[in-house]
Formats: sequence, structure tokens, C-alpha cells
Amino acid sequence: MKVQQHDGSIIEIEKSAPEALEVLNHSTSHLLAQAIKELYPNAQFGYGPAIENGFYYDIDFGDKILVEEDLPAIEKKMKEIASKDLRIERKLVSKEEALEIFKDNPYKLELINEINEDITIFSQGNFVDLCRGPHIMSTGLIKQFKLLSLAGAYWRGNSKNKQLTRIYGTSWFNADDLKNYLDLIEERKKRDHRLLGKQLGLFLISEYGPGFPFWLPNGMIVRNEIEDFWKKIHARYGYVEIKSPMILSRELWEISGHWDHYKDNMYTTKIDDKDFAIKPMNCPGSILVYKNSLHSYKDLPVRLAELGHVHRHEASGALNGLFRVRAFTQDDAHMFCREDQLEDEIKSILKLYDEVYDIFGLDYYIVLSTRPEEGYIGSIDIWNRSEAILQEACLASGHELKINPGDGAFYGPKLDFKLKDSMGRIWQCGTIQLDMNLPERFDCFYIDSDGEKKRPIMLHRACLGSVERFMGIIIEHFGGAFPVWLAPLQINILPVNNAYHLEYAQELLKEFKEAGLRVELDDSNEKLGYRMRSSQMRKVPFTLVIGDQERDNKTVTYRRFGVQEQINVSIADFVRLVKDEIQNKTIFKPESNK
Repeated sequence: MKVQQHDGSIIEIEKSAPEALEVLNHSTSHLLAQAIKELYPNAQFGYGPAIENGFYYDIDFGDKILVEEDLPAIEKKMKEIASKDLRIERKLVSKEEALEIFKDNPYKLELINEINEDITIFSQGNFVDLCRGPHIMSTGLIKQFKLLSLAGAYWRGNSKNKQLTRIYGTSWFNADDLKNYLDLIEERKKRDHRLLGKQLGLFLISEYGPGFPFWLPNGMIVRNEIEDFWKKIHARYGYVEIKSPMILSRELWEISGHWDHYKDNMYTTKIDDKDFAIKPMNCPGSILVYKNSLHSYKDLPVRLAELGHVHRHEASGALNGLFRVRAFTQDDAHMFCREDQLEDEIKSILKLYDEVYDIFGLDYYIVLSTRPEEGYIGSIDIWNRSEAILQEACLASGHELKINPGDGAFYGPKLDFKLKDSMGRIWQCGTIQLDMNLPERFDCFYIDSDGEKKRPIMLHRACLGSVERFMGIIIEHFGGAFPVWLAPLQINILPVNNAYHLEYAQELLKEFKEAGLRVELDDSNEKLGYRMRSSQMRKVPFTLVIGDQERDNKTVTYRRFGVQEQINVSIADFVRLVKDEIQNKTIFKPESNK
């Protein structure tokens, strides 16, 4: 079987084709809509796209409030319709015909009125939907699916519009793939950073500060290790660290354009009867630092790095643990360079990103986001030139990229880095934004070789994105079982019997602390098995059991987290092992111990 296109609808599909799963899921979203229409005749439909490993449909149920308990009945109706093996048919209609077909659905009418060409509709049985396609041949091909959850979603993502009910689901070609994906979802639930954050004592979110995380002692250890690593690698790549103020005047944000484009998301205050704002980003502060000195062409590039604490007024319904907060630390850097330095500078950034993401075991791909359709600043010529420079530098460094039209920042195009974690999820973290506009607005310059003033090009970039969100990602990526260099507690010592083994355990505690390791001694009166389980619950990388053999031979017996095997080694060899893993930032995998 092959994938064949016929006027936008897929008439024959090979399950191994790259687009096959997307087409199946999109067709399943239509099956969901048909089932909803039969069960809730007054429901109105918005969007129903395929997404990664699944689909959703945004639906207006009117006065009906859908709950999770309603999903099994909807699934049952979907299976009933699928079993009828209804042919999915495509039809090309005029705009007038489409307006008549969907005259009772305000959401579809809004979409139709924005289309200036012939329109495609798809039908299966007595159900008709507005859609570009493509689709599979019939509902009978939809066999292995599951409705997963409900959420609220504003129509077209605009909080000023009505909130619809979003139903998420997933669809697969065989039962094993569906089961594996559902198992993965359960694993993701176990790794939820909000649950692990509480279990491991990393952070808390208080009702007294929604969206403003509190960092607990264990969380501060992880955070400080990441920030220390960040500072050292940036120093090695030629960056200098700065710190800009938290609050700056309205005039600054008007010059940068943020006041006009971002004011609703900024926290503002008055000082001496003048308007000020808590910074939502660090760029204008870095520009002021650059302007503080006179620069020659020989000085460039100037690389200014800042772990800048910023605040943004996010909607309360959007807040989500560390993933969406109102106060966070951007690992920002701003480079000012000559145009002839751009390609090398972008290559250097890409090399740094490769090194950072590899340390955490994260793969990635790159997306080029181009000029927005509206709300951008600067000329189209500058935008086109900037986009071409980013694309050429990225390709020249050996990285492939995808294009995301219209999603650039208001001041310039950007490269976005999509990270893939251990559970296959994609996260937007790093970014590189090329900006020829803010240097113009702030009258930044350098003295060129001919003695004339020239305008530098500015690169905005963040590698982690934000420290908070990145920590949420790696908590789930590692399932809370951090590599030794990040682990809040690296070694837990368990004497078998305090009467006979405590003294030697205390000697080990002292020696490991003097070696700079994070270590605890559990000399409670609980049984050894209980203490071992407790250590595993805390996901400690190394748990040491100290008994007669260890005391008499001056050795240690260690057990790694996630591994049943216990290994006896000398004290010196154990310290060397731990220090080597810290130094190399090793990510231990159980199979590597076999």
C-alpha cells in the first residue's frame, strides 16, 4: 500500500508513512465530532486538528458541562460509527455554499469568511465538516483509539473569546501501539514535576503567591548546580556576566517597543509620580550596558550574559507548576556584532547549545520563526535579510531546520530549539533572535575601521529558556533521579546495626564530606529494609550498606538507584567513582552497570 493524494484526501495509506499517524488522528477527530453530534445535537464545533501522537476537538456544548465520566459513552458511540465503515468523501464547494451548509455554526462561519478561495468539506454518513483534509478512506480503518482528557480552551486561543471544551484523544493503527502510548502517559503522570517537587522537597507554589515559586533547600542545590555550570560554560565561550535592575522606567519600555506590544503582561508601579515597570525581559537592560562604553570594531562581538529575574502577568488559568509561572529567571545573553561576524557568532551559539543539551541527554531540532503578519517593527527588507542570515548560518553549521511562518518576535526572526525528553515530549527552550531594530531604536553604534559610526547587529539568545521551566523539564526527564552532579543528596549511608557499625559509618560520613560530597547518615532505629526503601523513594544515586564486612575490611558496599546489584569496593575507589561522575556530569543508565 502507498500513500496517494487525490484532491486533498488520502485514498490509500501505508501505515509506515511519516504522515500516516497524523492523517489517522485527524480522521479520528472527525469521528469524535460525529459521535458528539449524535449524542449532543446542539453542540457547535470549532477546530479539530491532529497533534503529536493524538488529536483534539474544541466544542461548544452550550449549557451542557461535559465531565470526564462522559468520555466512555462518547467512545462507545465512536466505535459504533466506526464499525459501520462509512466512506469519507471530499467535496469542493463555493464560499456561498459553505456559508449555507454551516449557517447554524458561528465558529465555522468565522473561518469560512476568512477564506478567499473554493472550500473543501468532508462527509461521513450524515456528518459534514469544514476541512482541508487529507483523510483516510473510511471510518472502518479507525479501530484503536482512546479519549484521554478534557480542558478549557478559548476559541482561537484568544481569552476575549468564549471558552470551549477541548477533548483530547489518541489513535493508533494497532492495539500494541495504543497500549504502549497509554503506558507512556501513565509514566508521564508518575514523573509529573509537581508531584516529584513535593516528594523530593524541591519547590512549592503557595496560594499566597500563585505563579511565584518558592525554592526549597533540595531545589536550591539542583538550581545552583545548573547555574554554576551555566556560568562556567559561558565564561569559556567568551561571555561576560552582568546584572540589570528589576524595575525600569516607562520611557525605556517605550523606546524598546515593549510598552506598546507587551504592556498588558507587565507589572507596573509609580515612583515619584512616574510610571515604572518590573522587567518582563532583560534586553533593554543589556542595551544600556552596551551603550555605557564606547566600542570599536575591534571590540566586537560583545557578549553580555545575564541570569535575569523577570515577571510577566500570565492568566491564572494558564499557570502550571514550573512550566508556566509569573516570575522566572531567563538565562539570557545579548551579543552585539558586525554583520561579517554573524555567521561565526551563530555557529558558536549552536556549538554551545550542543554542549549544554548533550550534558542533560536532550536531543533537539531547530525551527526558524519568520516575520509576523502584523504588529512587527522595522522594514520588510530588514526582516527578509535577517531571516536569510539565520537560515544560512544554521545550515552552514550542519543543522537542519523547519520553517514556522509568522511566529517571530515583534522585533526580529528567531531560531527556536525544540528539545525531546526521555518520554518523547517536545519542549520549546532555547532561542536565537536576530535583531536589527532595537540597536536602531536605542542608537547603538561602534566605531568602524574608517572612524565612522556603524550600527551593530544584536542577537538575543537563551539556552535553557528559563531556569524554572528547564528544571521542571529535567525533573520529569530524569523522573527525579538526577545524575550525581545534580542530586541534592548524592550518598546515603545505612549502618546495618548501630551497636556495631555506627562508628565506622560516622567515619565514612566525615571522609565523604571532606571530599566535598553531599552525604547523609541514616542511623534511625528503623529496619534496614525500611531505610533502604526510603532511600530509593528519595532517589539517592548511591545508597551504602555498612555491616561487618565493610567495617572489618575498610570498604563500602553501594547500591545505585534503580539497580538491584550491590557492589563492594574500597573507600578510595568509591570516592573516585563518584567524583569522576560529578566531574564528567555522567548520566548513569542501569544497563551501563552490567
